[in-house]
Amino acid sequence: MARCTAPVNGHRTASAEAACPACSSRSGYRSYSSYSSYPYSSFGGSSANSSGGSRRSSGGGSGRTTKPRWSRASSPVMYTPSEVRTLTPIRESVEERASVPDLRDTFLCHAWDDRKGAAKELHDLLVSKDVSVWFSEKDVLLGSSLLREIDKGLARSRVGIVLVTPAFLRRVNAEGIADKELSALLARDLLVPIVHYTTYEALREVSPLLGSRSGLSTAEEPMTEIVAKLAELVTLED
Repeated sequence: MARCTAPVNGHRTASAEAACPACSSRSGYRSYSSYSSYPYSSFGGSSANSSGGSRRSSGGGSGRTTKPRWSRASSPVMYTPSEVRTLTPIRESVEERASVPDLRDTFLCHAWDDRKGAAKELHDLLVSKDVSVWFSEKDVLLGSSLLREIDKGLARSRVGIVLVTPAFLRRVNAEGIADKELSALLARDLLVPIVHYTTYEALREVSPLLGSRSGLSTAEEPMTEIVAKLAELVTLED
């Protein structure tokens, strides 16, 4: 009889559940583990645990055996079936708005405290993949109304990326700017949560709506591979 791997791997995201031999066949609402912390390096990927093994391998990890229809045949990036299901409606929206001029590929929602750290690193990785990003550090001019510029950025972007970090959770809990950005993105239903140095359980405590959505996590694959998936998601063939 297949045994649930949650005590070892957790079910923090759709891909974790898909990789579990006991839970992969279940349908319906996904639950996430209650692990409050886990060791991993920065955007390079998961670190080794104390016994010398790796918590989760990169793109070839368990369950990543498929590719979505928008991924090129030559692309080495692999997905879980759950990731494909999660990203397909967003891709369809990207394709529907292909003829709308002057749209940014992504709007990066992040905590103010992350603007020169994790958010800047994510922005730079996306740009390196030729993804255009609305990023407050570069798109809000000195003296401009921050909230007004955020509204304009949201309206002129195809997809919203929410970088969920401990700092982001604090800002949302305090109903800061990040909370207002998140509310607008949730209303559009075109967002991809990226959990970094925190858990989905912690996210659900401050934002049950966002925490209930499937997303991507740097605890399961390196940020470089997450960025590769985001680039494929928003790239349109000529």
